Amino acid sequence: MTDLLGWLAGALLLTAFLAVGYFVLATRRLAAEAERRIPPSGGFVQVGRNRIHYVEAGQGRPILFLHGLGGQLHHFRHTLFDRLSGDFRVVALDRPGSGYSVRASGADGRLSQQAEAVAGFIDALALDQPLVVGHSLGGAVALALALDHPEKVGGLALLSPLTHQADSVPAEFAALSIRSPLRRRLLAHTVAIPMALKRAPQTLAFVFGPQATPKDYIVAGGGLLGLRPAHFEATVADFVALERELGRYEARLGEIGRPVGVLFGTADKVIRHEEHALPLAGRIKDFELELLDGIGHMPQFVAPDRVEAFIRRIAKRAFAR
Repeated sequence: MTDLLGWLAGALLLTAFLAVGYFVLATRRLAAEAERRIPPSGGFVQVGRNRIHYVEAGQGRPILFLHGLGGQLHHFRHTLFDRLSGDFRVVALDRPGSGYSVRASGADGRLSQQAEAVAGFIDALALDQPLVVGHSLGGAVALALALDHPEKVGGLALLSPLTHQADSVPAEFAALSIRSPLRRRLLAHTVAIPMALKRAPQTLAFVFGPQATPKDYIVAGGGLLGLRPAHFEATVADFVALERELGRYEARLGEIGRPVGVLFGTADKVIRHEEHALPLAGRIKDFELELLDGIGHMPQFVAPDRVEAFIRRIAKRAFAR
């Protein structure tokens, strides 16, 4: 009996080892394929202990783009650069840890850290008080930047921005609520990436709905880059870090002294405009809100004409200063 139990224990350990090995290899293959199909497309600059990947085009007054949770610079390069680069110097970066940017060792994704990195990036590229376009979580980073480093910013044009602390974690984001850095790393290199690929249709439907996911999003829009362990770890860290500081920045919104425009889809499933846009009207002095009826969380992909016009309008106000 003892021999049988020992044999069973050994068989279970071997099975577990083989299963973990399978997921490790699958993760490496998926990450390698993502990097092969979407290699770095711009330059790199060292900002403190962060190594920032960015792209730029055009000449003129600067517009700086900050992507949202789990995103990367292709969320803007693919949709807006050709539309705006004839009149502006447009710059998009991978936020620290996302895309091909490398986050400083020991940094945990707090908004204050990200705002400081963006401020350093503005200095490194000699961007003279750019209009900062922030999407989703990038909107929260842009607000933190305007509050902590107001002299760096000419104005804000926010797309579907995250602005207020939620009372609880929405069910769709529960899988990102991983507080242990060690657990994040173990999951990132084993089951997280294959499972993300398996759930991709449902995830994209949630993010883009009620509009369809663009057919070229996976490559041209950079979607595949999410299938990399480092990107997964950064996304989870960004999400967990929000509860530390978002409420504090929310309480300071009245301090913003730059023009702020917000564009929000009324059918956004990810962030509700009733909670994250309407309350700003009475709190920010120079404020403009535009609602897109029936549009979801990714207006730069599904309503680029409206987004371009919105950015140009806020840019005119910001640069008139």
